[in-house]
Amino acid sequence: MKTKNLVLMALLIGIGTALYLVIPGINGGMKPDFMLTMMFIGILLFRDIKSVLVMSVSTGILSGLFTTFPGGFIPNVIDKTVTGIVFFGVVLLLGKLADKLAAATVLAALGTVLSGSIFLSVAIFVLGGDFPFMALFLTVVVPAIAMNAIAFFIIYPIVLRLAQRSNYSTAPSL
Repeated sequence: MKTKNLVLMALLIGIGTALYLVIPGINGGMKPDFMLTMMFIGILLFRDIKSVLVMSVSTGILSGLFTTFPGGFIPNVIDKTVTGIVFFGVVLLLGKLADKLAAATVLAALGTVLSGSIFLSVAIFVLGGDFPFMALFLTVVVPAIAMNAIAFFIIYPIVLRLAQRSNYSTAPSL
């Protein structure tokens, strides 16, 4: 792995963490996950399994450390790791189509659906409680899908242009 790639991945994760900490919790402390948005951007920029694993696991650990959801550490690590790998697989299947802003935004929204579903499922399983999955999905995940898609649509082209100006060979063009 190249140092400059690691630096950009760390910056994306750092920005995602800062946004994650600033956004207030809703419905019992859960919050939209902008770290996920930055992870998706990182995966689109660095399309190799090592980078995907580094971004996914580190995003999961940081999300877990800063979560306000009780018992949310393990669900965050599992959710981000699985979501990152699945998102990467879909990006590889789509090839150049994933480089288009509209397609990438839809992918980010679908990735948020997957992430939220995995997180809630694992959290309910780990906590062993009788939590209403659908109510939590509708009140937390659905708003997060909209917020993450909008944030992705705004942030991705900016990061992409900065990466292209910095001569990142892996940066796709819109």
